[in-house]
Amino acid sequence: MYSSPQPAAAPLATPDEFRAALSQLAAGVTLVTVHDPEEGANGEDVGMTATSFLSVSLEPPLVLISVREDSRMDEVLSRVDTWAVSLLGEEHKALGSRFAMKGRLSDRLLFADTPHRRGPLSGAPLIDRALATVECRTEQRIAAGDHTLLLGRVLEARVPDPGGNPLLYFRGGYRRLA
Repeated sequence: MYSSPQPAAAPLATPDEFRAALSQLAAGVTLVTVHDPEEGANGEDVGMTATSFLSVSLEPPLVLISVREDSRMDEVLSRVDTWAVSLLGEEHKALGSRFAMKGRLSDRLLFADTPHRRGPLSGAPLIDRALATVECRTEQRIAAGDHTLLLGRVLEARVPDPGGNPLLYFRGGYRRLA
């Protein structure tokens, strides 16, 4: 095994340098959702916009998401092991923005205004007209800096809108395919 030489005190990229470099990578925009049965009489739905979603394995089907440590989503996913991801189309730009806002209104109000159906396996909201949806069960939680990585086994995958165009995030803003 080859090991590259490591300087004694290697400098680290600053958060601004790191953010600027990775803004050059186009990413698909998703909405990660979970139904929290412990909140309120009927439970509560929680959602967050994410570009850190990727395929890990086909056999078995596994995906990975990244959530900010100590966020509401991280707290709920530490207790609830099933969740869903909706891959957003370009028509979902406003939805992606609303679920990405800090200090936003309650998720309950956001979901009330968002056309969706409940996933049969996760109970989590699946966004209407999403390009694709996956329902998952957490296989592993991995602490990673200021985030938690969740490795999820895909329980169900659907492509309800195979002709749609993806919503992309690039250089700090939403983009469309040309």
